[in-house]
Amino acid sequence: MNLPVRNLPAPSLPAPSLPVRVARWSAGHPWRAIVGWFLFVAVCLGVGVSIGSNPATTKDFRVGEAGRAEAMAAEGGLQQRPVERVLITARPGTGPLDTVAAEAAAQDAAGRMRGLPHVLSVTDPIRSTDGTAVRVDVTLDVEEREGPDHVAPLQARTAEVQQAHPDVWVAETGSPSISKGVNHQRGEDLSRTEMIALPVTLLTLLFVFRSAAMAAVPLLLALSSIAAAVGLSTLASHVFPDAGVGTNVILLIGLAVGVDYTLFYLKREREERARSGGRLTSQAVVELAAATSGRAVVLSGLAVAVSSATLFLADDVIFASIATGTIVVTLVAVASSLTVLPALLVKLGARAERRAERKATRAAHRDRSVRAKQPRTDAGRIISALLRPTSRHPAATLVVSVLAMLALALPLLGINLTDMGRETHSRAIPAMRTYDRLNLAFPELKSMHQVVVRADPGLADEVTGALRDLERRAVTDPALAGTAELRTSPDRRISMIEFPVPHYVSDDAAQDSLDRLRKDYVPATVGRLAGAETAVTGDVARYADYPQHQMDKLPLIVGALLLVTFAITVGAFRSVVLGAVGIVLNLLSAAASLGVLVWVFQGSWAEGLLGFTSTGSIGSRVPLFLFVILFGLSMDYQVFVISRIREAVLRGVPTRTAVLDGVRSSAGVVTSAAFVMMTVFASFVGLHIIEMKQIGFSLAVAVLLDAFVVRIMILPALMLLLGRASWWPSRGAGRVSSTTTTDGDGVPVSQPLKNVG
Repeated sequence: MNLPVRNLPAPSLPAPSLPVRVARWSAGHPWRAIVGWFLFVAVCLGVGVSIGSNPATTKDFRVGEAGRAEAMAAEGGLQQRPVERVLITARPGTGPLDTVAAEAAAQDAAGRMRGLPHVLSVTDPIRSTDGTAVRVDVTLDVEEREGPDHVAPLQARTAEVQQAHPDVWVAETGSPSISKGVNHQRGEDLSRTEMIALPVTLLTLLFVFRSAAMAAVPLLLALSSIAAAVGLSTLASHVFPDAGVGTNVILLIGLAVGVDYTLFYLKREREERARSGGRLTSQAVVELAAATSGRAVVLSGLAVAVSSATLFLADDVIFASIATGTIVVTLVAVASSLTVLPALLVKLGARAERRAERKATRAAHRDRSVRAKQPRTDAGRIISALLRPTSRHPAATLVVSVLAMLALALPLLGINLTDMGRETHSRAIPAMRTYDRLNLAFPELKSMHQVVVRADPGLADEVTGALRDLERRAVTDPALAGTAELRTSPDRRISMIEFPVPHYVSDDAAQDSLDRLRKDYVPATVGRLAGAETAVTGDVARYADYPQHQMDKLPLIVGALLLVTFAITVGAFRSVVLGAVGIVLNLLSAAASLGVLVWVFQGSWAEGLLGFTSTGSIGSRVPLFLFVILFGLSMDYQVFVISRIREAVLRGVPTRTAVLDGVRSSAGVVTSAAFVMMTVFASFVGLHIIEMKQIGFSLAVAVLLDAFVVRIMILPALMLLLGRASWWPSRGAGRVSSTTTTDGDGVPVSQPLKNVG
């Protein structure tokens, strides 16, 4: 009987790479690595909590002409303040509003609000034109972004008023209460998302590994990476202020890449362990995995981080927060795969070896031979079916697949990008239901325009005269309503006139009125004053300027993204051709997924299926976020698949055989990783916030197309057609490298390749 040979030394590696050196130390000191990692996570969280985050302020969100106008207004103390409105209406089914009861409730509300902390002013009761409602406006003395933190006392007073006046309906709405409601709903949505994504991820890993211990490892490392990243991102917020989306991004990206990177490493370790037939120590097997998949993980993480960094070029606090969260959680996930994962694998491997010894002993007593489990090399029925036409008819497969992807991308030509206004929030939020009733009774509150003028104090009278002239011209505009309000700063340098707009910011009438204001009314009045600087802001201007700002930055970001993606691919595989191929395939994948997004969300046919109300547009942040993140995530599969192919080519295997075998050998882990990513991203489709819903949907579709169409059909078909030209100008791709060695019994043992992707 031949028992497995143990305690063989690891193959001698010339100039081992950083992943191998780190893995070697971790495998040699497993408990130090494990304890050290979780201590690192605890320190990150502790430091983050003790220091606290640095939230973005109102000025951090200013972009375009609207942002310039807001900065001018703030100079004179005329900046927009958070406003809450107490609305009194008749209770449903009780007939017309009792004006006496409504007036009494409004006076009571005003009295209770006065004197509260951070209350700047309280208006007298204001009756609607149609007599169906009365309101009281309460202005806070804090920045717009700080409103939700101080609205609770106001809401408590409103509840007291409702209890004291049961004959009328008393409710409260406004930017602070709506933002507070949105934040609360988002927190509940994310908790529900975790409850869906985590079990499905665990079940997927159980299916892949057939082992509870092995399945728990990727999830454990992903969650610990997320925890560490949350703490580190808190520190990073003192350089790049947190716009309130950082944690969401860390959860979204962290679970996906954390599981993916661990999965790549784990699958390779199991393959090497099975291939060695038990003749290598656990430490040697881990080093083999580190030299191949470890390097792929580093390259993938670097690609995601560098690609995400291009979002800083958007000069936008939201995208800066997204970039920061993505970079931090990706690098932490890479670190966990390189440091603590080898230690965990050694401990799990030792347990597996003891189990194998017990089985061998029992088999010896029964006079049975023990066969080492061989790694599975088949790709499964589905992958084999997808690869069959690729191997037999690569040209036809390439043409059909590319045409199908282009067909999916076709709706992208009709994309309509808008900033998602307040009216798109879920009506499950009580403040939003009150918001609808408020706008029905007071349509002039739907939105507004603000014209800001900065000039020498000596010109204050001329500025006032010009603004009054502007008011006379605008008063005849059917898209404006009510009386304009003119204010001047104490030092008479800044003046601002505000026009109510009885249309939601997304309405064409509101957008047209902004165009007339900027192109006609302002140039003809205050625009003629020498030495006066003018700018238009307000709800409508913000809604228009934000998407335009992003469109202006798009060429710079896309150009930088293409450049860094090309550079990383060429550096990883020493191939200009593969660098160009990577760019084209990533563009194709992004375009197809965006096309599907437009087809689903700009129409109304999928509203019931996905639980949303179509705005006829796509959130202005979604395409840029998708484009950048997808380029980084696509590199995961690109690096992993091509690494397998190049390993075979460097061993002297013909390119055709290497391509097909490389795709087959990597298909299992790629599809498993893709399924995990799709589960995580698709779980965000259940969120109420429409932009988050669109992001989750588009990323899920992108991963599906990238993993099953691009990496399994288009990429291998293209490489089969290119042949040895795929590796140009690298000269070593076709040479045989010494990639195997033998143990004392002459059994081939896999050995890491030097400079293999």
